[in-house]
Amino acid sequence: MIDRPHFLPERLGLLSSTAADPFLTEDLLRGVQGHGGVDLDKVVERLPEDDVRWAVEPLRDLVDDARYRSRDNRTDADGWLAPRLHATLRLTRREAADKRIWTHLGLAVAPDYVAWRHPPKSQDAKPPRINPARFKGAPDRQCFSRLWWAAEMFRDGEDYAPVVTACSNQDLIHNALRMDLVDHRPTAQALVRILERGIASSGREINGLMTAINTAGATLVYDALAPDEPRDPDALRRWIEEAESAPPAPRHDLPDGPDEERVPECSVSALADYLAELFETAPIRGRSPA
Repeated sequence: MIDRPHFLPERLGLLSSTAADPFLTEDLLRGVQGHGGVDLDKVVERLPEDDVRWAVEPLRDLVDDARYRSRDNRTDADGWLAPRLHATLRLTRREAADKRIWTHLGLAVAPDYVAWRHPPKSQDAKPPRINPARFKGAPDRQCFSRLWWAAEMFRDGEDYAPVVTACSNQDLIHNALRMDLVDHRPTAQALVRILERGIASSGREINGLMTAINTAGATLVYDALAPDEPRDPDALRRWIEEAESAPPAPRHDLPDGPDEERVPECSVSALADYLAELFETAPIRGRSPA
């Protein structure tokens, strides 16, 4: 497995897909050897130097701790890292939508973590390779953006506990990040409630439920069934401004997110009951008809 780069930048930057391509070598994708980091740093677009959020050291410490804590089960790292990554890298959604920052984090700062978390796999009898999308792909595929967005979508105000539950099911976060519907906070929390109740847990069950939700969403107005509290943009702004004085993300307790209103419990409960009923009639591959 590859080692961390010999050269680590002090600050995050923006790395375009085109600039990243020469460094996605066959040796890197096969998990044999990484890059030194110096040449890659020459093609990075710099971010403002007066913003403490772009410091690399806290992020590098996080991924090292995540790897050590989950050394016996790689997928467990997601639930631990997602809330702490989100609380450490305090971004607006607009900033987080820029794939270049995630490409820089994945390829320049922590390519060894990407290779560890998403090791080479064989496809179509070809030699095992790491999927390049884990370094520079879509939000539901890139190693770090998928975790940040999972934390953003599944947190309940400042509470990251639902994020840990959501990240325990890879099919849920993969499907959720591709569905605009989960940006409706009661839907996200209702899905967590479905997991907690044990109603749907396997990959087939989650995939079937998400398909049913997407289909039903065309005819059902979820806002009417499960209204949400409006978000306070000032809460997010204050949280981002506090990055300069915020301590490192705690390792044993969950951090606190933006001090926003939580999702109304009545909405979560009503929608969770609806999704449970929807699951009963959802076509699940391999499930015997009732």
